[in-house]
Amino acid sequence: GGDKFSVLLPTYNERENLPLVVWLLVRTFRQSGNNFEIIIIDDGSPDGTQEIAEQLEKIYGSDKILLRPRPRKLGLGTAYIHGMKHATGNFIVIMDADLSHHPKFIPEFIRKQKEGNFDIVSGTRYKGNGGVYGWDLKRKLISRGANFITQVLLRPGASDLTGSFRLYRKEVLQKLMEKCVSKGYVFQMEMIVRARQLGYTIGEVPISFVDRVYGESKLGGNEIVSFLKGLLTLFATT
Repeated sequence: GGDKFSVLLPTYNERENLPLVVWLLVRTFRQSGNNFEIIIIDDGSPDGTQEIAEQLEKIYGSDKILLRPRPRKLGLGTAYIHGMKHATGNFIVIMDADLSHHPKFIPEFIRKQKEGNFDIVSGTRYKGNGGVYGWDLKRKLISRGANFITQVLLRPGASDLTGSFRLYRKEVLQKLMEKCVSKGYVFQMEMIVRARQLGYTIGEVPISFVDRVYGESKLGGNEIVSFLKGLLTLFATT
């Protein structure tokens, strides 16, 4: 149909991962015949990610790869807002640039969206044949625990709340961004909770999540503390 998919890729120190994830995205979209663009939002990476993105723009064309950098690290939520300003698609795909999300699942997201005419399709690690690979027990427990506590407190009607691999109708994502107040790890969870509040429909596709191959994980102890604070705030305000 006339649908166009804008992929938002926030990056910070992803020079090793970016060429591969972009190549996989381009290949996936070309094979499935869907119209697309990839918007790279680099937050002033000191490792040269931006230079790599500029090269990718030359290789694939500036109609397919749009580099829209920012001067410094300003957070995930604002990266999506910034990226959306430049998006020309009527659907937005959000995903990590560190290869933990494989683009091969995107055609399944698109199929699922069409099947149920969903406002959001969320990748889930906790349903069907979804799973997590490469995490140690501690990471798995934190993720499972966070998800379980959230299910109990907020009853959001989706099985994976902290994941960041999703397909949104553009206008739905814009509306949710206006409502969202969280930053960091809690942000993805709040998006689903607010979507439920506003009556948006959510479909789910099982995905395998693979821990990053290159670079450092961005999840630290203070992220966990802020997650719990954010969860309590959401519980109090929803």
